[in-house]
Amino acid sequence: MQLDDSITVVSGIGEKTAALYHKLNIFTVHDLITHYPRDYEEWRDIVPIGELRANQVHAIRGTVITAPQTLHIRKNMTVTSVRVKDSSGACEVTYFNMPYMKNTLQVGKQLIFRGRAVLKNNRMVFEQPRIVSPHDFEKNLHRLSPVYPTTKGLTIAAVTKAVRLALEALPFGDDYIPEAMRLKYGLCDLRYAMLGIHFPADREELLVARKRLVFEEFLFFIVSVMVLKDMASRAVNDCPMMRIDACRDLIGHLPYRLTNAQQRVWAQIEEDMSSVHLMNRLVQGDVGSGKTIVAVLAMLMCVMNHAQAAFMAPTEVLARQHFDTISEFAQKYGIPFKPVLLTGALTAREKRRAKESIALGTCNIIIGTQALIQDDVTFYNLRLVITDEQHRFGVKQREAFAQKGLQPHILVMSATPIPRTLAIILYGELDISVMDELPANRLPIKNCVVNTDYRKKAYQFIAKEVADGRQVYVICPMVEANDEVMGDQPVLENVIDYADRLKKELPASVRVDYLHGQMKAKAKNFIMEEFASHNIDVLVSTTVIEVGINVPNATVMLVENAERFGLAQLHQLRGRVGRGEYQSYCIFMTATGQNDTMERLQVLNQSNDGFFISSEDMRLRGPGDLFGIRQSGQFQFTIGDIYQDAGILQEAQSCAQEIYAAYLANGKTPAYGHEAFWAHYEEHISSDVDFVNI
Repeated sequence: MQLDDSITVVSGIGEKTAALYHKLNIFTVHDLITHYPRDYEEWRDIVPIGELRANQVHAIRGTVITAPQTLHIRKNMTVTSVRVKDSSGACEVTYFNMPYMKNTLQVGKQLIFRGRAVLKNNRMVFEQPRIVSPHDFEKNLHRLSPVYPTTKGLTIAAVTKAVRLALEALPFGDDYIPEAMRLKYGLCDLRYAMLGIHFPADREELLVARKRLVFEEFLFFIVSVMVLKDMASRAVNDCPMMRIDACRDLIGHLPYRLTNAQQRVWAQIEEDMSSVHLMNRLVQGDVGSGKTIVAVLAMLMCVMNHAQAAFMAPTEVLARQHFDTISEFAQKYGIPFKPVLLTGALTAREKRRAKESIALGTCNIIIGTQALIQDDVTFYNLRLVITDEQHRFGVKQREAFAQKGLQPHILVMSATPIPRTLAIILYGELDISVMDELPANRLPIKNCVVNTDYRKKAYQFIAKEVADGRQVYVICPMVEANDEVMGDQPVLENVIDYADRLKKELPASVRVDYLHGQMKAKAKNFIMEEFASHNIDVLVSTTVIEVGINVPNATVMLVENAERFGLAQLHQLRGRVGRGEYQSYCIFMTATGQNDTMERLQVLNQSNDGFFISSEDMRLRGPGDLFGIRQSGQFQFTIGDIYQDAGILQEAQSCAQEIYAAYLANGKTPAYGHEAFWAHYEEHISSDVDFVNI
């Protein structure tokens, strides 16, 4: 078995089962073994019934004290329940659609139940618990069992078995990280790490395994940044652009004054584009800080120097929105832009016309998706490429333009504020500009952090906003429900069931739909276009909406299970609202009332400043926060998190500097002992570095 083999080589995975794995983007053995657990289920000691806590998984040993009763509560739904007690108290145990349980739940019988406790009408209820034999309970006590992301038809047990079989069959060759560096940075070897992340004997082993895998992921990323920086440092600007009066004229005709931050950043860009070296710059600033006008000024300078500028967007919907915005802007201010749109959604005839216009130079602004760097797209005189944070311009894209004989200026726009100490590492190949000032006329978003008791009021508020003509986002952490026990975390809300619930809870006139990352691109684009066109009032979505659309009419965002996300990502999500003239609101709902969780979320309640929030995210999260917190959408590493693992990131940078320095000193060939590292880099990483997910 090899890493690149199809998952069908794993025993028990046929074509039908493989199709389920494909829904999770698992196609190869490598994809399978890097499908890391999202949580671990730890079997803990039996708890007295009187000490049960709601929304937590517990084990109890109780005696059945009432005869089982089965009620038919609606069509195709029965509930079988009994009362059980121990010396500390009593609780109810219920099973749905399992009437046969009455044969097991006999009065006077002492049983061990393991499941989630919920509070209903001030009574503690155990719903659908497993009945465990004393032998099995002792065998599993204090062990960690992996809990994997799954999809309908694919159980956690099935994924666990497949991963175990794959790890047993894989030949682990030479370690990618040289032994001396593993010793220096306290890293285990690769085999130990892979076994330890999936099947840890205890929490200590899990931490050791995770550190190694996080370190490795950061290490390859940072080396890739160094390669890109090395390429960029040699890039000479053969034709420096002239500074143009038209840019100053446009600034003077705007109905508002540029902020000091906008003026500073524009001066840096203007200096770059007129210098003898190619621009390679990141503009970092919150949603609403005014990055768009700076991008327009850069494109205007390019066009007035008789060259073409391209704007690359991550989705077709967003590309079309940029096209409409830039077209309207050009018409309003009389700017000589001749824009063209190029995306995969165009008809064959539309694509042919767009490509002809690009090649002949009859258009000077090209807006599109990654279709812009396809082999059959020829530019007349491309000198500027603007991308956003979800479409980082990496080695692969730069080489694609170089093969067309082009060396454009690069401008990356980011709406995810990152502490400067981390940004210097992560954006090592870019000069960094920061927009840390919002226009004076921007209405700040009103925030609140609440528990699930507030949900009814939240629905009433949503209904009111929709009645006033506004639109709403609801964010859930999961795509669909999973009935298996999922560790000690509160129940997670899922997009599909939540959308159904809202259709029942909200007035019939409210149009509800959902969006998630497992949908096909065409379906996702359709839903986003429907929401942008106000054919949907409430959109229930996963965090895929981060790479969203500009909907100025959206005024409310409700985030369920807010405790499951990092502060930086919640702030990024919050940026979907507050884009128009109306007052906007963000409701962060948490299913846990733990003090540390509430303290962390209160940062969002107190501030709309993304740079402050990102610094607090880094301060409040530590190496112990292994689960339950999703990272910022900008750097979606498979396992690492730039906030939680900031210390590991800095260690990985030191290691990367050593490896790359040795590589350069050896004439750009692997130094002794580094061969496995560079072989893995060349085979699996160098051609695919796009800086979204390597």
